Amino acid sequence: MIGPIPPEPPPRGIRQTMSGLHTWAGLLLGWVLYAMFLTGTVSYFRDETSQWMRPELPHVQTMPDLAEVAQRVNLTLSTLAAGSPQWSFELPTARRSVVDAFWRTPGASSAKGQRMFESATFDPSTGEKVVARDTLGGDFFYRFHFQFYYLPVLWGRLLAGLAAMFMLVAIISGVITHKKIFVDFFTFRWGKGQRSWLDAHNALSVFGLPFHLMITYTGLVTLMAMYVPWGSQIAVKTPAQRQAMSEQMSAFIQPGKPAHIAAPLAPVDVMVREAEARWGRGNVARVTVTQGGDANARVAIGRGEASRVSMSPQYLLFDGTNGKLLEVKEGVGAAAETRGVLYALHLGRFSDLQLRWLYFLTSLGGTAMVGTGLVMWTVKRRQKLADPHKPHIGFRLVERLNIASIAGLSIAMTGFLWGNRLLPTALADRADAENNVFFIVWGVTLLYAVLRPAKRAWIELLWIAAALLALLPVLNALTTQRPLWRSVMDGDWVFVGFDLMMWAAALLHAALALRVTRHAGRPKPLKPASSNDKTARQYSEESV
Repeated sequence: MIGPIPPEPPPRGIRQTMSGLHTWAGLLLGWVLYAMFLTGTVSYFRDETSQWMRPELPHVQTMPDLAEVAQRVNLTLSTLAAGSPQWSFELPTARRSVVDAFWRTPGASSAKGQRMFESATFDPSTGEKVVARDTLGGDFFYRFHFQFYYLPVLWGRLLAGLAAMFMLVAIISGVITHKKIFVDFFTFRWGKGQRSWLDAHNALSVFGLPFHLMITYTGLVTLMAMYVPWGSQIAVKTPAQRQAMSEQMSAFIQPGKPAHIAAPLAPVDVMVREAEARWGRGNVARVTVTQGGDANARVAIGRGEASRVSMSPQYLLFDGTNGKLLEVKEGVGAAAETRGVLYALHLGRFSDLQLRWLYFLTSLGGTAMVGTGLVMWTVKRRQKLADPHKPHIGFRLVERLNIASIAGLSIAMTGFLWGNRLLPTALADRADAENNVFFIVWGVTLLYAVLRPAKRAWIELLWIAAALLALLPVLNALTTQRPLWRSVMDGDWVFVGFDLMMWAAALLHAALALRVTRHAGRPKPLKPASSNDKTARQYSEESV
């Protein structure tokens, strides 16, 4: 006897189609996106991180006179980098208490594999080199955020751009998928398994939706010349055109041909004061000298970014021998200025402390949005497995990558900070050794996630992350002269804030570990459909 013909599922509408696109766009590069979001989030405080990772540097309570600092450091570089066609240094700010400089190595050739640039850090009060441990500091997370450090630069940035495109697709398709997106923002059902993960994902998505769209799109704009170079290649053909384009994009002036006539460099402090008179006191960021000591010397005084929402280059160009102002560069074309504004919005360097914290918290919410989306994929599909205790290899792969990418990354980043305190300061290639600690620890967490049961791996790795974060201020007190109590007495709020943030992060990871421990994790099998309405409802619920 032939039974009733089961009803056909309803045709897939635009929301169901976008749901599948949203799921897979978010999953395929979700682990890369999570790492980009988290390292990008902490990069909003990369100057503070760099200070904490170089505890030998003195704490400066008041801002020095930038003109005097520029003159002292420039005199030192005139000797240290003698013969170099170009040297450049960043002046101190309220967030960076030292002067970081680099210069072209005189006579070096890339064809011979020689080092093309040298760098050093200087004390602004003396103009002399400071002795501090070799470390990338917060720049490690910043560089990892968009080029993944050990990958070749081109391939790392291409991967970051591909991930950003996937993120943009996931955001747009997610908005289309969630019909009641703003209602969902005010809905959270605690302890409801899949529903709780979906509620958290929705709330985090809606809370920072404008920021997430902005940060993703502007991230693509920052490297647009690399991702879509064909337009500029067609429009810019001659060397003069390439030089003009470079001037629109960068404040670094290129060294001209030397006259081979010795001439002393004019006082740089006078040039800095002229720039401050034009832009305001403290609004000078960089000094660049080309062909110093030659009759064709030039000095560019670059404007800071804190007082303007744009990264477009602005500088005053002086004759290096007599200090005469040759050129005022305070504007670029409309296209370059648009790029400069979008670039500044992405980096947030124009922001004061309060706005930087808003950037940080909203970006942290974006990190959690990506993380909850990855976890929700496994929670949702575990309920559909024939035997949840024996999942297929694809499910196991995603589950283990989730554990290592989320809990493991926290341990790796904290391990990097531990390495900064534990590795000998005199170690050769110490900065590279610190970076290796990060990747080795991260690899160990992946191995741990593979070998342990999934739930136990989540719990144990989260507890390890919490312990490492909580003990980091203790390690700092034992290995440096900057313990928390002394930093409070000295008013060194960078070190105080860093220690407190480590404890706050430790509490967050401990709370997550407790939450996973208490989760029952009982999969609920889907009930068979018995009517057209029930089939349609089940189909819709499975697609969201």
